Amino acid sequence: MLAPIFDEAADKVAAEFPEAGQVVMGKVDCDRENSVATRFHITKYPTLKVIRNGQPTKREYRGQRSSEAFLSFIQKQLADPIKEFQDLKELKDLDDKKRTVIGYFDRKDVPEYNIFRRVATNLKEDCQFFVGFGKIIDLDSHIKLFTTFDLTLRKSRMYRVFDKSRIIGAASAQMHPPGQPIVVFRADKARSNEQDETFMGNLNVYDELNVWVSEKCVPLVREITFENAEELTEEGLPFLILFHKPDDNESVKKFNDVVINELLSEKQNINFLTADGVKFAHPLHHLGKSQGDLPLIAIDSFRHMYLFPDISEMEVPGKLKAFLQDLYSGKLHREFHYGPEPVTNTPKQIDGSNKKPTTPPESTFKKLAPSKNRYTLLRDEL
Repeated sequence: MLAPIFDEAADKVAAEFPEAGQVVMGKVDCDRENSVATRFHITKYPTLKVIRNGQPTKREYRGQRSSEAFLSFIQKQLADPIKEFQDLKELKDLDDKKRTVIGYFDRKDVPEYNIFRRVATNLKEDCQFFVGFGKIIDLDSHIKLFTTFDLTLRKSRMYRVFDKSRIIGAASAQMHPPGQPIVVFRADKARSNEQDETFMGNLNVYDELNVWVSEKCVPLVREITFENAEELTEEGLPFLILFHKPDDNESVKKFNDVVINELLSEKQNINFLTADGVKFAHPLHHLGKSQGDLPLIAIDSFRHMYLFPDISEMEVPGKLKAFLQDLYSGKLHREFHYGPEPVTNTPKQIDGSNKKPTTPPESTFKKLAPSKNRYTLLRDEL
């Protein structure tokens, strides 16, 4: 039973954060509060959700069920989601495998910064957030960052400057014009070819900034890890996965480009993922492959796994989309049982009487879904 652990955790959290209203730990009886259960899409018990700024966060708590783990989780939730930088050169060493949002404001007491903080708090698990205040005066850093954001600045209709003697004033004026706060998105350069972009909306409107940052921070192609696998499988969509070597960023970029350029229309039907083929060696084994065969692409339908025939054809227009269409139509499953379908101009019934049925590899990722040992459909866990 979770109840005594949850109560013990509540006592520890109250002692750690005594300020009234700073942290509230509560329980909901979903038998009595059906409307609440429906509103928050509760389908298993116990479900532990975080409500922040009046809204549920995208991710549930899926960690260890101990009072110490709960307290540690709350401490991380209350940690400052934004790192302040004092000099532009501090931004040169950002983790290029993570997406980044950078804000520039005159002072901390402006309303735009308060809204920026709220957005950062909601999305700190998806992006890293940085902020700078006042004037930025380092010459070398100005030049390098000004070059980095050149495309972004031109999107913002800001003028370009080539006179080095004017670069300090120009870059400062463009990156942080007096009285005009700016929020900039920097893509995960190691994983994608997306361009940097400046927010062009109203920084005084929370919903407007939150939607824009959400779109930027949650990529179309996500990386699956053992930490987020349960969450991703619970979304219920089949996986199209690129398995790659840990240092193979080029294949990841190409896969991203193909998905963005050709498969955008499929995002409601498929989860596009990348996976470290060394960490996820078990699915490769089910496909009859090893680390030496990386990179490769497969579909996991949560029933079976299907291997994309030739990774070298990934960038051939229409190939990956046809692979998905074959999943939808059932062709992949039929061909695993009865071999390739004959190519004729006249449709005919597939005769499997003289063919030995085979079985495609079973799904391995379905085993990472919420466990019956961890959750129940009953409502008496608490």
